[in-house]
Amino acid sequence: MSIFKCKMCGGDLIIDKGSTVAECEYCGSKQTLPKLDSERKENLYDRANHFRRNNEFDKAAGIYEQILNEDTTDAEAYWSLVLCRYGIEYVEDPATRKRMPTVNRAQFTSVFDDDNYKSALRYADGYQRSLYEAEANAINEIQKGILAISQKEEPFDVFICYKETDANGRRTMDSVLANDLYHQLTQEGFKVFFSRITLEDKLGTAYEPYIFAALNSAKVMVVLGTKPEHFKAVWVKNEWSRYLSLVKQSGGKKVLIPAYRDMDPYDLPDEFSHLQAQDMSKLGFMQDLIRGIKKIVRDGESKPVVKETTVVTGGSANIAPLLKRAFMYLEDGEWQSADEYAEKVLDQDPENAEAYVAKLMAELKVTTRADLVSRTDAFEQLSNYKKALRFGDKKLQDELIGYNNAILYRKADGLANCAKSEYDFKQAEKAFLGINGFKDAEQRAADCREKANAVYMDSFYNAAFSKMGSHYIDDYEKAIKIFESIPGWKDSEHQIEICRKKIESLKAEKEEEEINAKKKNKRERIVLLIVAAVIIAAITIAILIT
Repeated sequence: MSIFKCKMCGGDLIIDKGSTVAECEYCGSKQTLPKLDSERKENLYDRANHFRRNNEFDKAAGIYEQILNEDTTDAEAYWSLVLCRYGIEYVEDPATRKRMPTVNRAQFTSVFDDDNYKSALRYADGYQRSLYEAEANAINEIQKGILAISQKEEPFDVFICYKETDANGRRTMDSVLANDLYHQLTQEGFKVFFSRITLEDKLGTAYEPYIFAALNSAKVMVVLGTKPEHFKAVWVKNEWSRYLSLVKQSGGKKVLIPAYRDMDPYDLPDEFSHLQAQDMSKLGFMQDLIRGIKKIVRDGESKPVVKETTVVTGGSANIAPLLKRAFMYLEDGEWQSADEYAEKVLDQDPENAEAYVAKLMAELKVTTRADLVSRTDAFEQLSNYKKALRFGDKKLQDELIGYNNAILYRKADGLANCAKSEYDFKQAEKAFLGINGFKDAEQRAADCREKANAVYMDSFYNAAFSKMGSHYIDDYEKAIKIFESIPGWKDSEHQIEICRKKIESLKAEKEEEEINAKKKNKRERIVLLIVAAVIIAAITIAILIT
């Protein structure tokens, strides 16, 4: 007998040698078994089934292929490839408590036409064949339902693939970036699949039909992330790996665009090595991406755009009214309209600094320029800020830099006020040095540097002082060495003198103790001699009397 893992729930199956079908005592599922003729093959199956149960279908498929390279007649390996291709996950039915298949990778091809399914039937025995056919029927019915729903969906232009939550269930930075991209693309008139919004009114169990429809209809997929592990997350990889397969079959009609930020591009998945990845922190990233998507999706066709268009004929004469409208929209809090009118200005004058200021204000959602200073986070990394500085005159540059530096000054001030350790004060110093020349930042940096040094010196002073309560000469000698390493700090010299006097005192006490010990030993020896003499005398008298 050998132990094998249930492919539905992962529980232990104790199976007899030569068995091809077993029933799990934990989930009650009747299932087919592989040919377990070696320990190595058993380990390969356990590993592959582990990946498949965790929905890592591509990893699992690779191991099943490895098994088939060694034994081309293993029916279970062929069937397992079918499960991977259709993304079969066995979910417990709350009513019957039985494990039912769900399809996470729908295909247009029926499972009955799948080559691996046909091979599984060819090499299966009678018991295996009946189970394979029953499961294939169930999968086929699920597929029909998915295709029926997906065919009713309108086609998408762009599919945004990203990781929504982290391990703690909190929203990721990827989600925020994807949200910004979604709104930018929808403003350009594209129909975008963005799960956070597109699927918000769908049940969790009904996601696949909509994902399937979007993957097959979208001409572009943007896979974005800020960490290597986010690109490799199970459901993220499930989406982009399926889309890569569609790209290969599309004859150049579909494109996958990887986009990264705050990470090394060499940490992107190996499958993206042949693709041109985009750095989201790069100046002009969004404009370049949108322009590229337009070329792919519209392919020369005129497509209606959501935002309003205006015909301009008079050069700079028309800029002032448009710019005024942009700032009026800002005053009313109509951020999108303000941004659109700023874009109209830039269509005529791409180097208009005031238009970039308006776009910056719309992006940060502030109604007046002075409100920029009230922002919590500095904005020196934002593209619109950089362009406003690049094309603005010195007055505008000084104004914007002043707003940004005021925010940085507040942050540095907060760090300084909360600082307790040497590291804290050094961080505050660094923050003030970053805005050197603004207000009293230079002096504040010097103060923080001085306090950091004070904390550093105090740590030595206190360490030496803590040894002075000891009754051991070694501790006072160590204290002297520490005090000597911080000459001039507080009363280090005075403490050194105290330590030396204490050492002399301890040495004197030790000498006195040694003298007293010698005297005591001498008295004890005399007493012992007297006692011995008395005993000998007593014994002698006793002998004589006897």
